[in-house]
Amino acid sequence: MKKTSEKFLVQIADSNHISFTQELCHLYEESAKKRGTGIAKRDPEYIKEKILREKAIIALTSTNKIAGFCYIETWEGKNYVANSGLIVKEEYRHHGLAKRIKKFVFEHTRKKYPNAKIFGITTSLAVMKLNSDLGYKPVTFSELTQDDAFWNGCKSCINYDVLTRTGRKNCLCTGMLYDPKEDKKKEFAKVKKVEKKIPAKLKTPKAQRIKVVKSAGKSKANKVKK
Repeated sequence: MKKTSEKFLVQIADSNHISFTQELCHLYEESAKKRGTGIAKRDPEYIKEKILREKAIIALTSTNKIAGFCYIETWEGKNYVANSGLIVKEEYRHHGLAKRIKKFVFEHTRKKYPNAKIFGITTSLAVMKLNSDLGYKPVTFSELTQDDAFWNGCKSCINYDVLTRTGRKNCLCTGMLYDPKEDKKKEFAKVKKVEKKIPAKLKTPKAQRIKVVKSAGKSKANKVKK
């Protein structure tokens, strides 16, 4: 594959990027055909809506060409959020761009929806690795959103019949989930572990330790006078 020295700008998409919607839809369809799986079709208006609502991340080359894209979807009253449609144009792959986009959209999602569970379904080992590095865990489909609107989005995938035959319990995709509550529990456990290692005398505030020492000194002096 031809290598490129392009430098990429990864950013939150805005109205200036609406012109890329048709090209993005074409990229999604072509990518699905080559993989033989995945959701093939995106509606241009849907992509446009994501861009206008600051729910899309775009990567551009130094010459202002589309290099990659990803967007955010919300489900069940924003309790579940998905970072969907991660794509990097073929000629710009193998430069760590997918990882940059994934990290960017993940951090943007956490700021925008701090209490939401972030999930995704994928057949890509590369995406699974990226998700794992960010703290996602493999889960069964029962732990993902049960919103019919999400699963209806799978209808354009060539494997949709597998999903329906199994009663939406499993398919060729792997479900992955990031739960902010679990992350907070881990951080809390780390703090407690560190606190256990701190000597008890060092846990007492410095001002209080000084006061105790002074009091002890006075008591000793009084005993000597007696």
